[in-house]
Amino acid sequence: MANDEPTGLSAFTGHLVGWLHRLMPPGPRLDRLAADLGETFAGRPEPVDAATCREVEARAQLHSRHLELRFDPEGTATPDTESRGWPPVDRGEVLARAAGVREVRREADGTFVLRLDTLDPVEHAAPFVEAAFALARGATRLVLDLRGNGGGDPGTVALIAEHLLGDHAQPLSEVTYRDRRRQWWTRARPAGSALDQELTVLVGAGTYSSAEALAYHLQVRGRARIVGEASPGAADHVTPVQLTAQVHGILPEGTVIDAVSGANWEGVGVRPSEGLVHQV
Repeated sequence: MANDEPTGLSAFTGHLVGWLHRLMPPGPRLDRLAADLGETFAGRPEPVDAATCREVEARAQLHSRHLELRFDPEGTATPDTESRGWPPVDRGEVLARAAGVREVRREADGTFVLRLDTLDPVEHAAPFVEAAFALARGATRLVLDLRGNGGGDPGTVALIAEHLLGDHAQPLSEVTYRDRRRQWWTRARPAGSALDQELTVLVGAGTYSSAEALAYHLQVRGRARIVGEASPGAADHVTPVQLTAQVHGILPEGTVIDAVSGANWEGVGVRPSEGLVHQV
């Protein structure tokens, strides 16, 4: 470990809190997270390892479910001094996995089922998403299976939502960062081209991050019936940071607010719903 890296758990936690203050929008949630970490791990001199990383992660996730710490005992990476953001996704890898379109089928009763296991960058994923929904034309009802979807690009969330929420452009969410805000919208579609069949979305413990966002947006607009188990509740936008040579972090940097509910799914997840599905 380099001489200027934190060498004990208390110092490491202080280093982590410093990064959170650099990344997260100011406010009560950041204050609670920083104070809880500082108080919980004060005076802890033991070395940072996989077990202590799990302990810090578990405490932090009481405030931000998407904060993750990964410990590599053989790690020699150079710690970040600036946030570099997500690296580009290899287009060849996206093509090899068909942008996460794991299965598309039509049941004997006309039900269309789309199993989508990731949300790759929209510039690569769009042809696969468009092709999948083309097969939904004429279906009696729609099922979107997100139970194995770990999330990804909000742009792909918006693309999928525009096929399901009607022809008119509409706001989905606003994300507040420390230094900026960004809104996500669906685009307007040709009249009558959006799908309006009854929609069921399957969720579970493996539905995470932006996949939760997609299910949540559809649920709060009354468009979909949610079936399965509650999702983990990871609503923040996050960014990767190499905290030390051995610890890689996925840290929150943006707070998502749904344009309809004025809230999000942080900490509670997207939960199964009952009742009629609204027809757009």
